[in-house]
Amino acid sequence: MKLSGSNWESSVVSPEVVLNKIRPGMSIFLTTGVAEPRTMVRQIMGSKAKNLEDLELVQLVSFGEAISLEALKSKNFRLKTFFSGWAADKAIEEGLVDLVPSRFQKIPELISAGQIPLDMAIIQITPPNDAGYCSLGVAVDVAWEAMEKAAIKVGEINLKIPRTFGDTFVPVSEFDYLVLSEDLPIYFDRWPVDEVLDKVARNVAALIEDGSCLAFSIGPLFEALGRHLKSKLNLGIHSPYFTDPLMDLIQSGAVTNRRKESYRGKSLTSYAFGTPELFTWLHNNPLVEFQRIDKVFNPQIIGRNTNFITIIAARKIDLYGRVGLYVGKGNVATGPSEVLDFFNGAELSEKGRSIFALTSRDPKGAPNIMPKIVDWPNQFSMVESVGTVVTEHGVAYLEGRTVRERAQALIEVAHPDDRAMLVEQAKKSKIVYPDQIFLSESARLYPMEISATQIFKGGVSVRFRAIKPSDEEGMRHLFYRFSDEASYYRYFHSVRSMPHPKMQEYVNVDWSRDLSIVALVGEEGKGRIIAEGRYLGILGSLLAELVFVVDENFQSTGIATYLYGMLIRLAKEKGLKGFTADVLFDNQAMMKVFHKGELPVRAQLESGVYHLTMPFESK
Repeated sequence: MKLSGSNWESSVVSPEVVLNKIRPGMSIFLTTGVAEPRTMVRQIMGSKAKNLEDLELVQLVSFGEAISLEALKSKNFRLKTFFSGWAADKAIEEGLVDLVPSRFQKIPELISAGQIPLDMAIIQITPPNDAGYCSLGVAVDVAWEAMEKAAIKVGEINLKIPRTFGDTFVPVSEFDYLVLSEDLPIYFDRWPVDEVLDKVARNVAALIEDGSCLAFSIGPLFEALGRHLKSKLNLGIHSPYFTDPLMDLIQSGAVTNRRKESYRGKSLTSYAFGTPELFTWLHNNPLVEFQRIDKVFNPQIIGRNTNFITIIAARKIDLYGRVGLYVGKGNVATGPSEVLDFFNGAELSEKGRSIFALTSRDPKGAPNIMPKIVDWPNQFSMVESVGTVVTEHGVAYLEGRTVRERAQALIEVAHPDDRAMLVEQAKKSKIVYPDQIFLSESARLYPMEISATQIFKGGVSVRFRAIKPSDEEGMRHLFYRFSDEASYYRYFHSVRSMPHPKMQEYVNVDWSRDLSIVALVGEEGKGRIIAEGRYLGILGSLLAELVFVVDENFQSTGIATYLYGMLIRLAKEKGLKGFTADVLFDNQAMMKVFHKGELPVRAQLESGVYHLTMPFESK
């Protein structure tokens, strides 16, 4: 007999009534995560009834404690899950849980096709409204597919879950039985964030442009990231999980969803995880759209959004780019198959990007960037697709780079105390050159704070930062773009080649004494170096020697003048008292740069070379 929406309280039955309808060998679907029907699960687990034998419980992932390892050992129950990252990990290892490896977006199809047979579906719902419609609340999951296949449909009404919008409304008449929940929903406290992880989040936020569409997960990285995104404009949300940080972002005005192509104007999600405050905010909130996982996890739908960015919390990464993802409790949708749907969506998106983020060391002080992680569990091994890695020490861009260049870039964002070990291991593995230079004392001194973007003549946008050892190839290509005249102006003699031994000496800077800034054009991580300015400290003096190189296609645009101004400011901060420079007599372009600068220029001509002195304070 189907239930009616009117006077639903009188239609509620006790859990025992439902238990009596269960027969040995049944497959029972349970909604996932915070939508777990906790009262019915607890009743099934705690019952000694003879009819509750050899039951198969089907759940995408179990967050509650009711389906415990001890209960599974009773042999009366067996859990079938699609996700190994939470409470099921240990049970899977002990052979008590059946894991179905599957892409999230494919799970609805498996259920609809009957490959996962279901006899009963127990679904957490809100009370019906006046029209007789219940809401699936905080998890759309695969509830619709489960109800379509199950012969017995049970709705567990929880008075504390929010009524949400989207594909969440189901007529109360769809259910054969209603049970009133005796349990609170599963809440999650907000995650504490330490200083190091906050720096990681800040570096990730710097990569996210206004108008980007984001996928979030749960954990301290995303708690910190939300804080650093509040100054952004017109962000969009297409995320498997909706959390407290996303609520904060919408309330801050950073999220408008105006530039999304799919579900424009709405933050799209399948699940919500968080505090009671989040659940209260979600109640009857039209800004958040809950949809089935075959839509939210669908790469083609994801990829319709331009600038789609998925951020993945990594645990370990090696010098080849293999990523070890999190395992165990606290890990949600960061297994390789779960990551892949959003990863592929980012690849389909115009200007899309996947960002792997981690601290350079774990809480015990062990390195998170390692020579190899071949045997590490829960591994994302598609190294050719790992393009951006972020730590508190900066950003490693890997796309389009050789294995050697990738290793160098990853070493640069490792913990400074781990870099010497990584270089030595990379040498032994023949990943980098056997004569690779590493200045261990300079590793801690790299000036990450040097960062600027400026528009020059012709509308050219140029980014400036400190040079890195991984810039060896970029500087090498810049050298070979020089004409003979430009090379002569720079080196005062003809230099025809710049092999690895020379160039690696050039890009490995002693930051305690010297400073080098490169200028780049093109997309972040894919640009090319078009200029460099550096000063070299003069031993026993508070003066430093200046050197500039500018790609000839970008000369007379003001780039050298801008670099000169940056070097003046940074040298003053270091306590230097002035610059010197040697300029060939006919290098009028370089002389013009110095004369246009803010410093007085004292010139002495000798053998066709101007010897310049530019004090910071004129006497």
